[in-house]
Amino acid sequence: MGYDSIPYDKRIKENIRNYSLSNLYNIESIKKYLSNLAQVFQINILLTDRHGEKEIVIGDSFLGFHPDVVSEPGRKLQVQGRTIGHLYVNDLDGGQDRQLMNEMVDGTVEFLAKLGEEAYLRRESSIYLEELERQLADKAHKVKGNEREDILTGVFNKLYFETKMQVIDRSEVVPVAVLNVNINDWKYANDHYGDEESDRLIRIVADILKEEAGSYFVIGRIDGDVFGVLIPMAEDGEAERYATKIQERCFTYEDPYLAPSVAVGIVYKTNIEETLEEKMSDAEYEMFDNKFNIKNSKGYRQRLEKKK
Repeated sequence: MGYDSIPYDKRIKENIRNYSLSNLYNIESIKKYLSNLAQVFQINILLTDRHGEKEIVIGDSFLGFHPDVVSEPGRKLQVQGRTIGHLYVNDLDGGQDRQLMNEMVDGTVEFLAKLGEEAYLRRESSIYLEELERQLADKAHKVKGNEREDILTGVFNKLYFETKMQVIDRSEVVPVAVLNVNINDWKYANDHYGDEESDRLIRIVADILKEEAGSYFVIGRIDGDVFGVLIPMAEDGEAERYATKIQERCFTYEDPYLAPSVAVGIVYKTNIEETLEEKMSDAEYEMFDNKFNIKNSKGYRQRLEKKK
């Protein structure tokens, strides 16, 4: 059965059964954390997989211990409502603050559950999107590999960026951060320094967008001096932090002629009934508000006209 025939929410609920602790966590990092916790509270800790097989053992008190995860499951570690592991604790020193110890252990289980949830959703979303993209490539409107890239900047061209938007829409992944990034006063650079320098300005901005982006960001040049950026499964504040970084990078860029500056509009697709094309239009309106504020800010004009 193809991925496109399985609703995304159903896939997420079902596929967790195929994951083990080692699929979701760096076991060595988890072991180090649990070892520190055990040392602080003078406890022994055992972490098993969902079936009771031992994954991490800290201390000697679990030697010969055979976990019965049905009748004595310990603390259940759950992702997507399914148990993927069991945490057992033996208190070696009754003088320790048992309430604090229990709060710390429970907090650790909650932290691991959240960490596993994020890793699982990121991985499943990536696999799902890649499969949908492969299927879309086999259809009449597929875009060949040598037609994907914008020649000037190396980001996706407009046609392929729109294809990626369709793929993400079909995947029903939410939330998706949608950014419209417009170069401020590109025409000024073109009028005063010519085509070669104004093209260089576009490449400078594109390089900054790529360098500050996560590996899962989708970046396209959707007009001469306009870029679109999509962040599937965006975390809280991730798009805003990205916008701040690229604007700061532009502002601090040193060049004898050019003064890179971008306006950024950010909106979110949070409903699967919405389309990314609609949200990109909304992001454009937000971008114009940001552009007005930037171009009217103190010192903007002086920086722009530094070589006039």
